[in-house]
Amino acid sequence: MLAPEAMSPHRSSAAALAALLAISLLLCAPPSATATDDHKPIVARVRKDAPTSLYTIIIKVGGVPLLLDLAGPLLWLANCPTPHRTIPCGTDVCEAVSSNHPPSCPYTACSKGAACAAYPYNPVDGRCARDDATTITLAANTTDGKNPLSPVSFRAVGSCAPGDLLASLPAGAAGVAGLSRLPLSLPDQFGDILKVPKQFALCLPGGGSDGVAVFGGGPFQLLAAPPVELATGLRENQLPLLKNPKVNNGAYYFRITGIAVNQQQVPTPPGAFDLDAQRGTGGALLSTVTPYTALRSDIYLPLHDAFKAATSGIARAEPVAPFDMCYQASALTVTRVGYGVPNIDLMLDGGRNWTLPGGSSMVQVNDQTVCFAFVQMPPSMPAAADSPAVIFGGFQMENRLLMFDLEKETFALSGLLLGIRTTCSNFNFTMGSS
Repeated sequence: MLAPEAMSPHRSSAAALAALLAISLLLCAPPSATATDDHKPIVARVRKDAPTSLYTIIIKVGGVPLLLDLAGPLLWLANCPTPHRTIPCGTDVCEAVSSNHPPSCPYTACSKGAACAAYPYNPVDGRCARDDATTITLAANTTDGKNPLSPVSFRAVGSCAPGDLLASLPAGAAGVAGLSRLPLSLPDQFGDILKVPKQFALCLPGGGSDGVAVFGGGPFQLLAAPPVELATGLRENQLPLLKNPKVNNGAYYFRITGIAVNQQQVPTPPGAFDLDAQRGTGGALLSTVTPYTALRSDIYLPLHDAFKAATSGIARAEPVAPFDMCYQASALTVTRVGYGVPNIDLMLDGGRNWTLPGGSSMVQVNDQTVCFAFVQMPPSMPAAADSPAVIFGGFQMENRLLMFDLEKETFALSGLLLGIRTTCSNFNFTMGSS
């Protein structure tokens, strides 16, 4: 077997499919529920946990939530029942599972005929463990992009984990659902199991109601007046994803060329946003386990100063951790897209901008206080974070539709949905008819 560090981060589609078929044969059962479920996307609810500002996805049998980790390599479940299925060493599936391990978790060679080991990882506190590779039964509904249609259950390859690995996850979460670009992430497995494109759409809620994830392509419609279909336009305007060849972590990297406040470019050092392929540092990535966008100090401080100058006429308030610039809520006007403050623009490939209005740049922390919703990275990031320049956090992704295509290695992000009078909570979860 190849050592984990020697493995490619992406197998071909054929190899991934072969791995899933192999495990299906080993367990003497089909990977999907019924043949009629093939080729249909599936839909699952996404929720925001208020105490942690993290997101869970409801895809486990019994409605048990799993932490949604956009960069997670694997599905894992704490406290597997005894007995539970195991995967033998020496199989393609075991090779794929055991390759997904963080540097902080020592690798143990697998002896042929023994149970395969996996390395579940807690993305919030950075802890990892060694436990059995297994299969986990998931449940969802097929969808036409407008409504759920019919229930479907299936088994996905994943890992058991000790119960103490749940510490720091949202209360009630039973494990982690990894949605990364690596083999055996949920989007990769859903493509092979359900015979759908390896694409997914993610719409994170702002809290208090459900958002939605759709795996397998298709349209994506939200309730509005009239209802609005968002997927088609986004698919026509996708951006390339970048790879970090040094760390091969499966995260969704993308290119930022600059940043502006009130249409004035912020002075940042040359190459501040670049991804250094030799060292694996820099670049920008998307993270659902980082509550607010975090910026390296050489980017954060110029942005902070530019926004401070642009809002100099707005009464300040005492800072509230983790934020260091706050305002009196009573001094701010409210618009359809959030508080009335200057827009922040991320400057991207091809002259495109992502505009962050007040609804994405300002967060209300109490009745009297609203804060600038960006944070400065510590001077030395932990190794597991791969030292990016920008971690685009969950708050800035809320109420936007994100679409990812693992096969084309592209993605797209909509504008703030409040601007078209809808939100991620407006997917119609009323059962439709197939």
